[in-house]
Amino acid sequence: MRALQQTSFHGPKDMRLITDAPVPTPGPGEVLIRVAAAGVNFADVTQTYGRYRGGPQPPYLAGFEGAGEVVASGGDVTGVEIGQHVLGTGYGAFAEYLVLPASTAVAVPDGWDDHQALGLVLNWGTALAALRPLGRLEPGETVVIHAAAGGVGQAAVRAAKNRGAVVIAAASMPKHDVVRALGADHVVDPGRSDLAAQVRELTSGRGADLVLESVGGATFAASLAAARPVTGRVVVYGLAAGEASVTNHQLVFDHQVQVIGLHIGVLGQVAPDMFAEVMAEVDALRTAGVVVPGHPAAYDLEDGPDVLARLEARATTGKLVLRP
Repeated sequence: MRALQQTSFHGPKDMRLITDAPVPTPGPGEVLIRVAAAGVNFADVTQTYGRYRGGPQPPYLAGFEGAGEVVASGGDVTGVEIGQHVLGTGYGAFAEYLVLPASTAVAVPDGWDDHQALGLVLNWGTALAALRPLGRLEPGETVVIHAAAGGVGQAAVRAAKNRGAVVIAAASMPKHDVVRALGADHVVDPGRSDLAAQVRELTSGRGADLVLESVGGATFAASLAAARPVTGRVVVYGLAAGEASVTNHQLVFDHQVQVIGLHIGVLGQVAPDMFAEVMAEVDALRTAGVVVPGHPAAYDLEDGPDVLARLEARATTGKLVLRP
């Protein structure tokens, strides 16, 4: 089958198209899908540098997220049928076929195609888990959303506004109109050195009740400083700008905030009831018209390395998809 293979940990430039990759075989509890659309996410960029913990070693088939038709089952599978269209996460999505855990595969909604459904798990699932139940966002509270013009960020802005929150969206200047159109109450520039001060000014000095942190690097410290002392929560689900750390000394004396880690794949495996709760909320918001069919920018599979390079350079907006 055709697939994109990453040959080193030196970034997307060392990703190449191959035509002789073996079609994977589903094991117990797994299904094989014929991929119609593969989602491109910043985690894919992170993995090309070897910074995605637990990720595969090169050479490996790239991609984490795919949607398509179920063509085979490995046995011990319930709730997923041959011929059904599903989406989910699994290694090797930038290919013509992908194995998914049946327990976390989500049906493509009736009337939606596979491209439109991409993001329901990885983007909407992550956003809703970060807001609720992990972030415990209540109506009237203030939330800071980093990378607000990206796939998870846009979902988080829409969901937070639907919940009655005050949204402070962080996005680069060319993307401000995008997040304002989604309903953000305030938009700040993450490139400024006074990000925490901007948030405190917008919250009359109190700080944000919740910060959705997906950037890392120097921004991580600003996120901690932007959160309201004692009751403020910082949900961390990405490290686009690199790793960052916080010490017990800082949590006692500098940032008395609650730091919560989130990985949607781990959530689905370790806390299936919570994952099911999150996906039920996705479905409820879809019924309510808050979650609408996506309109991702679609590219051919061979364009994948260039698409990842543009994503790394922060030159993209919204959901990105590769067509195998």
